Amino acid sequence: MNEQITTGWIELDGGSDAYLAVPRDRDPIGAVVAGAEMFGFTQHSLDVCERLARAGYAVVAPDLYWRDTPRAVLGYDDAGRQVGRRLMTGLRRDDVLADVGAALAAARSRAERGGTAVVGLSVVGHVAVLAATRLPLDLAVTFYGGWTLRGGLPLAEPAPLDDAESISAFVLGFVGGQDFLIPGDEWQAIDERLSAAGVKHELVTYPGAAHGFACADRPDTYDEDATTDAWRRTLDALHEHVAAAT
Repeated sequence: MNEQITTGWIELDGGSDAYLAVPRDRDPIGAVVAGAEMFGFTQHSLDVCERLARAGYAVVAPDLYWRDTPRAVLGYDDAGRQVGRRLMTGLRRDDVLADVGAALAAARSRAERGGTAVVGLSVVGHVAVLAATRLPLDLAVTFYGGWTLRGGLPLAEPAPLDDAESISAFVLGFVGGQDFLIPGDEWQAIDERLSAAGVKHELVTYPGAAHGFACADRPDTYDEDATTDAWRRTLDALHEHVAAAT
């Protein structure tokens, strides 16, 4: 499936903006909240949304930074990272969950069939796991989302997987074996925590890949093979858990 899509900005309940991507000529087959990295609405983040919309889903990316810097777009340089870290550490759990809930409602209003998912990369990967502990999702996909097990940000205190027993979604996770943020022992501990909580999940490691491996706009860390495989698995999981949900 490779749909023609329509994109644009919408206002969510609560007042924030969000990026919307939906199939143009058919009803969506499920509702997805998506987003990527700490750099705001970069082309990479928009591409993530548009890829999912072309697969048939109604996709909404909430502006998590709107209370400080609406529609932020940051560079992949030292200055952009500095601002991104400031904005990311300024996020608060209740605010983020409110934004995700509003985005999910907006996506759901455009997809009258199928289920619901959050698909996130990096900090939005963390948000995907957090949302799964609080919202009735069918699927949570996290590409190298950190701080889920041991915290480390205000947003991540207490760590989302402290409430792993609350997760009803299938959890699909990806990490690179060279990820500076999520070492192998932590990834193994996440697997064990999800198993102990009875959460259905699949965690995938790409041994040679680094943090941020799925962003083609960052050639220093981009890994085409890992990205291709992770997106194949993501679309398969969406088909199984969201498009097929009743």
